[in-house]
Amino acid sequence: MHARPRSHGSYALLLLAGLILPIATGAAGHPARRAQAQSRSPALKSSAVYVLDETNSAVVLSRQADVAMPIASITKLMTALVVLEAGQSLDEKITISDDDRTGTRGSASRLEIGTALSRADLLHLALMSSENRAAYALGRSYPGGLAACLAAMNAKAQALGMGSARFVDPTGLESGNVASSQDLAKLVQAAAQVAAIQEYSTDSSYSVPVRRRMVEYRNTDSLVRNPGWNIIVQKTGYIAEAGRCLVMKAVFEGRSVVIVLLDSAGKYTRVADAQRIRKWMETHLAAEPSRAPARKS
Repeated sequence: MHARPRSHGSYALLLLAGLILPIATGAAGHPARRAQAQSRSPALKSSAVYVLDETNSAVVLSRQADVAMPIASITKLMTALVVLEAGQSLDEKITISDDDRTGTRGSASRLEIGTALSRADLLHLALMSSENRAAYALGRSYPGGLAACLAAMNAKAQALGMGSARFVDPTGLESGNVASSQDLAKLVQAAAQVAAIQEYSTDSSYSVPVRRRMVEYRNTDSLVRNPGWNIIVQKTGYIAEAGRCLVMKAVFEGRSVVIVLLDSAGKYTRVADAQRIRKWMETHLAAEPSRAPARKS
């Protein structure tokens, strides 16, 4: 993995500039309380960090948040958005083809050539277990084909105000898919408004028929299987150029929080960073009246 060196100097500048903010609105306006809250900021191992408290629209943590970086399979959230907005039938069967294998060369897949699944099944696998052939097939079968899908993805990014974002493939295997962490927060917020993306991205496991057998897939984010987490939407990502990535919208302590972590240092660091962020928020920062959605059953 070609992990990008984390800029501790940049992080220190962010602290000094007051760009890492406490949640509590009272602390935000008081220099002494703000400095005290900042000194307790969690020690995170991700190169780029952006945490948004939706309850009061406050940026809680920010590190290299405006730097465009490869985003790997976080891309699939945008693929799902434009596919669902195109209004194609979710029941339509799509057959995995040689094009899907060629377009995802170098990545493993259990979807054999000739496997026919519904568009809903492909969305489910792409979002939950980051199935690359599934995502590529979704882009290929988009109205007008793959080029039209990519054009829609880039247009949607602009519509969401994601000025740093650029998409060159629907899977995230290409390092040319880039965005800043603060722009990815906008993508997460948009994805969280779509019920199908919520459901598919947070399912713990799902089975589909491949040839004459059922193949079970599991979620790439272990936090969805943790009963202590109420995750509304999530997506993981990894390629060598991007490192380990994780984005999510979750609810804890009555707060709706968007977390974006890019280029984490190790295999388990992105999950550990998310846990550190949650513990930090619950332990050190004052809670406000909840306006968050109820826990899903």
